[in-house]
Amino acid sequence: MTPLSYQLYSSRNFPPLNDTLSLLSKLGYSAVEGYGGMMTEDLDASALRLELDKNSLQMPTCHIGLPPIQDSPESIISMAKTLGIETIYVPAVPESERKQSSEGWKKLGESLEEAAKPILDSGLQMGWHNHAFEFAVTEDGDLPLDLILSSAPSLSLELDIAWAVIGKHDALETVNKYADRLSAAHIKDIAATGECTDEDGWADVGYGTMDWQTLVNRLLELDIKNLVMEHDNPKDHERFASRSIETINRLAGAR
Repeated sequence: MTPLSYQLYSSRNFPPLNDTLSLLSKLGYSAVEGYGGMMTEDLDASALRLELDKNSLQMPTCHIGLPPIQDSPESIISMAKTLGIETIYVPAVPESERKQSSEGWKKLGESLEEAAKPILDSGLQMGWHNHAFEFAVTEDGDLPLDLILSSAPSLSLELDIAWAVIGKHDALETVNKYADRLSAAHIKDIAATGECTDEDGWADVGYGTMDWQTLVNRLLELDIKNLVMEHDNPKDHERFASRSIETINRLAGAR
């Protein structure tokens, strides 16, 4: 079974971080994923590494915005290596840039490819993490995600499958389409219409509308290295973390 990771963004409203790391370790997670709001120059990477080690957790992946990577790649690389990070994913562009022409998306891909050079030269990997806006076709009929990836051939993809569904694309078809670029997947669930409105319409994994048995089967066939649990706004992060890992372990055992 692929080790299960946890996107720490899910617990941003439940400090302190050290308590979250302890909880995740006890629940059986073996890894965590850092998010942009914490992966800044103010982060004490050495102290965080000690906490990770204390809880037998790794941080193989993280999210960092494109501007910091462009502006100070050496500091990003140093932080990543201190934490044991293997792959850095650029998670999004600002909302004001989420509707562009085909040429704009191509240029973004080119910018990502250029920014990746020092990251790749250091022995780390870099990738893109999607939301729903990359699945809205441009006026020329192109899919932004396709344009980004074709213009950034060195980048892998961390596929947030639920966001693809929000973007009106079939979950399994999307996994299969990008199978040769996938290095990680976000495991999150969409609540039924009218449910979990106080959690922005997201559900604990296995308690929503996603067919996770089919998806887990396929992701494990593809040997995706990092499966990352995420909920964008849980009312109770312990509930989310515990129910979700139970679901995926059960489904993986049912293969």
